[in-house]
Amino acid sequence: MRVVVVGATGNVGTGVLRRLAAARLAGDGRAGEADGLQVVGVARRLPDARVAPYDVAEWHRVDVGDPHAVDALTAVFRDVDAVVHLAWALQPTHDIPAQHRTNVTGTANVLEAVARAGVGQVVVASSVGTYRGVDVAGKRTPVDESWPATGIPTATYSVHKAANEAAMDDFEREHPDIVVTRLRPGLVFQRGVAAELRGLFLGHLVPMRIVRWIRWAVLPLPYPFVFQAVHADDLADAYWRAVDRRAAGAFNIAAAPVLTPPRVARAFGMLGAVRVPLRLVRGLVTLTWRLRLQPTDAGWVDIAAGVPVMRTDRARAELGWEPRHSAEEALRVLVDGFADGAHVAASGPLRG
Repeated sequence: MRVVVVGATGNVGTGVLRRLAAARLAGDGRAGEADGLQVVGVARRLPDARVAPYDVAEWHRVDVGDPHAVDALTAVFRDVDAVVHLAWALQPTHDIPAQHRTNVTGTANVLEAVARAGVGQVVVASSVGTYRGVDVAGKRTPVDESWPATGIPTATYSVHKAANEAAMDDFEREHPDIVVTRLRPGLVFQRGVAAELRGLFLGHLVPMRIVRWIRWAVLPLPYPFVFQAVHADDLADAYWRAVDRRAAGAFNIAAAPVLTPPRVARAFGMLGAVRVPLRLVRGLVTLTWRLRLQPTDAGWVDIAAGVPVMRTDRARAELGWEPRHSAEEALRVLVDGFADGAHVAASGPLRG
């Protein structure tokens, strides 16, 4: 089996490479056939391929949003069994066309190259953020994969994910011979991504070790901030199972329990959480974003407040997937990474 991972140096991609390396070592599933599992990595910035898990792959440098990306990707995808597409740009939020170039145009280029190269399966990273938003009461009823994937219109991330879902719908109709798989995880955490997340969402003016200074504080969060999370290694296992089983369709991926403000405060080692108005938080985030004091726009507030809680029955039944880490454990290892300044030096994106 030959598998290409596009966007293989980021948060999820690094976890997927670890899982593929373990599968190859164990001879798991279809990877035990013929010549075993061969892994190809595609990234805009190449990692240090001498360092695990990046040493499991042969590497190609491709910018998926480039006008010539389809030709370059088609060449890489020749004689490939599956393509796992993870490439995504969370920044710059002040330049939506730049994000669209990677997120939407880049996904369209990957899908076109998959079709041209005759790849048997494409697995695309979607998100809980692709779902239509709900109010606070709606979060009490978990949704399955049939919930409308139309996004939250005030959040660029969500709009782009929804656009890709629509593109995959069209692709499935036009190429019924290709297995199309979508994984829709909650927030994805691991220790080594701490520096990257600080840079993406907090900016470099906020020191990573701030978590050591807030133990005696309370966490101010709006009541609707209720969401799900999963450890990167558990999500990576779901990707591997989807490829190994050639599973088609959408799969919600999240660990229990659902993260509420008190649980988030507990993960940060704080005294507790205090409810603050959503409008106040949104206004503060908008002001500081417009002043370029931090890089997160208010769309992320709308995502945190509006995404539904997902059911994960389908992934458990059809993929045999079970998370090894709880959502609280996944968040705690990230918090520990903040405290220690953790990053992955071999990966450009994860150096922060």
